[in-house]
Amino acid sequence: MLTSSYVEGSSFLHRARPGVKLFGLLVVTTAVVVVPSATALAVVAGLLVAITLAAGLGMRTVVDLAKPMRWVVLLLTPVQVWTSGWEQAVVVVGGLVVAVVAAGLVTVTTRVADMMDAIVAFLRPLERVGVDADRVGLAMALTIRSIPVVARTLTECGEARRARGLERSPRALLVPFVVRTVRHAERMGDALVARGLDDGGEPQVDGPARVSGVTR
Repeated sequence: MLTSSYVEGSSFLHRARPGVKLFGLLVVTTAVVVVPSATALAVVAGLLVAITLAAGLGMRTVVDLAKPMRWVVLLLTPVQVWTSGWEQAVVVVGGLVVAVVAAGLVTVTTRVADMMDAIVAFLRPLERVGVDADRVGLAMALTIRSIPVVARTLTECGEARRARGLERSPRALLVPFVVRTVRHAERMGDALVARGLDDGGEPQVDGPARVSGVTR
């Protein structure tokens, strides 16, 4: 349950240091929040596409990473248009899509263990003030990993709703989505418990992972 959606490859994105990619993700998400404009969003989106193509991953990768967000776009856009207008809707909804795609690029080109190593190394000095770097690193890595998982779950629930002819029923989408998301969280929790992360004890290393018992 703690394996990533990492895709083997030799592109410069795969070879880049995990810390650099995580910093890039932070920059992207900060940019779409701090600079809420359609122009800034277009620039960031263009850079993501350019980086993806330069890495040889192809536009299909971008489409596959963004595709799970289509139901979010369909649900959130009308609300944003109604409350804030078209421009704000594009900025808010587009920003979410860009952030998910950026997180997806990190997860498909970075092993979970490598991602955790980078986060833990950054947090290690904070152990002097009582921060558990290993546990915080695990939590952050799994949070990043869960973004595309949750988005994909929403897509699958939307497709199931459409197959049942209930496109106009929010309940037919939201109920199974919430149930499946909770189940995913429970399975993740069970996996953490199995690795000794349910109490204050030391994490159990399992398999080839270097920290916190997360397998590749």
